[in-house]
Amino acid sequence: MTSFKLDDFLPYQIAVLSSRVSAEFSKHYRDAYGISVSEWRVVAHLSQADSVSVREIHKRVDMDKPKVSRAASRLEAAGYITKTINPNDRRLVELSLTDKGRAMIDALAPIAGKYEAQLTTLLGQEDGCFREALTSLLHKLDPGNTAES
Repeated sequence: MTSFKLDDFLPYQIAVLSSRVSAEFSKHYRDAYGISVSEWRVVAHLSQADSVSVREIHKRVDMDKPKVSRAASRLEAAGYITKTINPNDRRLVELSLTDKGRAMIDALAPIAGKYEAQLTTLLGQEDGCFREALTSLLHKLDPGNTAES
């Protein structure tokens, strides 16, 4: 038997935590709006800007381009986003929220805030340290980060 302990393996712990956190919050948008985790990530990212390319979302939310494109197509069919070709670079597809998409974000934002508050409560006094460590690790593992760790 190996001395390797999966339950103590940090990448495993992070993956399980991510899955649990995502699954718990996804109930809200899946039940109310019928969207998937991938679709939520696209919509949430679009809520931060007027228009964003598929390429930028792919980089920012760490999803492969085909998955972003499929999510965008489903969101467009549901009326939550629009797609336009970038006039300066016809290879780029720009995504924007529709009024229906903005209304969905407006309805989900307070629910997201409450869920974050629950997680913050669970972390207690360790919340600040956890966020700092998480932010640092995300930065260090960012493929676009060329600075040495």
